[in-house]
Amino acid sequence: MGHTATPPPATGGLTATEHRLANGLRVVLSEDHQTPVAAVCLWYDVGSRHEVPGRTGLAHLFEHLMFQGSAQVKGNGHFELVQGAGGSLNGTTSFERTNYFETMPAHQLELALWLEADRMGSLLAALDDESMENQRDVVKNERRQRYDNVPYGTAFEKLTAMAYPEGHPYHHTPIGSMADLDAASLEDARAFFRTYYAPNNAVLAVVGDIDPEQTLAWAERYFGSIPGHDGKQPPRDGSLPDVIGAEVREVVREEVPARALMAAYRLPHDGTREADAADLALTVLGGGESSRLYNRLVRRDRLAVTAGFGMLRLAGAPSLGWLDVKTSGDAEVAAIEAAIDEELKRFAEEGPSPEELERAQAQLEREWLDRLATVAGRADELCRFAVLFGDPQLALTAVRRVLDVTAEEIREVAAARLRSDNRAVLVYEPTAPADAQSADNAEAAETAEEEGGAEQ
Repeated sequence: MGHTATPPPATGGLTATEHRLANGLRVVLSEDHQTPVAAVCLWYDVGSRHEVPGRTGLAHLFEHLMFQGSAQVKGNGHFELVQGAGGSLNGTTSFERTNYFETMPAHQLELALWLEADRMGSLLAALDDESMENQRDVVKNERRQRYDNVPYGTAFEKLTAMAYPEGHPYHHTPIGSMADLDAASLEDARAFFRTYYAPNNAVLAVVGDIDPEQTLAWAERYFGSIPGHDGKQPPRDGSLPDVIGAEVREVVREEVPARALMAAYRLPHDGTREADAADLALTVLGGGESSRLYNRLVRRDRLAVTAGFGMLRLAGAPSLGWLDVKTSGDAEVAAIEAAIDEELKRFAEEGPSPEELERAQAQLEREWLDRLATVAGRADELCRFAVLFGDPQLALTAVRRVLDVTAEEIREVAAARLRSDNRAVLVYEPTAPADAQSADNAEAAETAEEEGGAEQ
C-alpha cells in the first residue's frame, strides 16, 4: 500500500491525502470533524463516451444493476441496509463517469465501505437474466419519463447529437436508445462490468468525521483482495475543431407550453484556463436574474419568461454552452435571436465590466464553496478531479484559477466561441395553443447529463 505525502494546506484550510492499494484502487481521505457524518463516494472511470455504437446505454444500465444485489447483499438490500443505518445513497451516470455515494452516520462508515466493496467484487455472482430484465425496463421507463413524455424533454439529446457529429463518443447521451437497451445481452453486461468495474479503474473518496488510519485499514480489508483488470481500452478521441463551422438548426413541433429557443455552443475543454474564462462569460451573460440576457429578454424587452446560459463542463470533448430561453406570450423567436446576437456581439467587443467580473467570480466562488461545504459534495469533487485530471488536490484550489482570469481573457473566449457559426439551435413550436406558460425547464441539460436514478 503506497502513501503520498500530505499536501500543503489548501484554500479554506481543507486538506486531503491520497493512497493507492496494490490492486490499483486510489483512496482519497479528507478529515472534517464538524459533524458526526462521513461521505463515501466511488467514481468509476466509465461513462457513455466509453460505449460503442449499437450498445449505448450500458453505463447507465449498470448504474441501476449495481443496486440489484451482489454476493452477500440480495435484491434491494443495499438500500435497506444504508437507509436502516440512517444513511442516504444514490448513483448517477454522465458522459465521463459513473458514481455511487452514501452519506452515513460516522459510526456506520464501515458498513458503507463493505457494501461498495461487495458489489465491486461480486456483482457478477448475482447478475442474472431476471435482474437484467428488471433494470432494463426501469431504464426504459426512466427514458419515457425524463425524455420522451415531458415538454422539451428531448432537447438535450437533440442538441448533443447536433453539436457532436455522428460517430463522436459524445454524440449520444448517457440514457441510451430504446433499441440498444433492448439489444443488450447478459453477456454484454458481464463483459462491460469485468472491463470497467475494477479497482484500478476507480477512485474512492471518504470525507468527514473519520479516523484516516482506520478508514484506510477498512479500505484495504474490503477492497484489497479484489483483482484489477487490464482489458480497458482508452476512450475514443473526443477532440473537435474549436468552431462547428456553420450554424446547425432544427425546428421541433410538439405539445409544449410555449415557444422555446435553445442552443449549444462548443466551448473549451474542462481543466483549462479558457474553460474558466468561458464559464465566467456565460455567468455574466446568463447566470441568474442579474445577467445581461435576463435583463434584456425578460425585464426590458419582455420577450421571454426565462433566459439562462450555463456551461456543461466536459474533459474529454469540447464543453457545451447551453442557452435556454422560453418565450413570453406570442413573442417571435426571430426577435429573441436578434436580441441575443446583439448582446453577444457587444460582449465580444467590450467584455465584462469590472462590476460584472467581480459579481461573476463571486458567484462561481460561492458555488465552489457550496460544493465543498458538505462532506458529500467534497467527496464528489475530490473524485472528479482525481478521475478526470489525475489529481484530487486540484478540487481544493479550483477557485483560485477562476479568480485569476482577466476580463480580456473572458472577452477573447466570447469572441472566439459565442458566434453564430459555432452553435446548434433548437426551436420548439407548440402544436396547439397552451393554456398556461411553462414555469421553466432550465434544468433539462443537467438532469439529462446526470442520469441519476437508482432511487427506489
